[in-house]
Amino acid sequence: QVQLVESGGGSVQSGGSLRLACEYSGLTSNSNSMAWFRQAPGNERGGVASISPGGGLTSYADSVRGRFTISTDNAKNTVYLQMNSLKPEDSAMYYCAATKGYSWYGVPQATHYYYWGQGTQVTVSS
Repeated sequence: QVQLVESGGGSVQSGGSLRLACEYSGLTSNSNSMAWFRQAPGNERGGVASISPGGGLTSYADSVRGRFTISTDNAKNTVYLQMNSLKPEDSAMYYCAATKGYSWYGVPQATHYYYWGQGTQVTVSS
């Protein structure tokens, strides 16, 4: 049984930081690509960041590049999203996702991901 559980969301002021965590089971980040997506009310679920099997490659949306960092801790079965210099437009539900097999797509696109977590809310106030 594959499960992805996000945590670390919350409310912060503009310019602040948060670190999201995605604990996974039933798969390994060495054999699956992992990614973070976000969705604000009324908007399409968009890719934020992705990391290749083994963590050798990463990809970021233009809107977060330089501010967000995706990483994995294989020993803890956890994928992280460090978010710095947060802006109100970053407010959204953030979802963790994984591919079904050993795949790397680069730019995170929802159709490339099979397993999904339930999400964690991030709210950034101005």
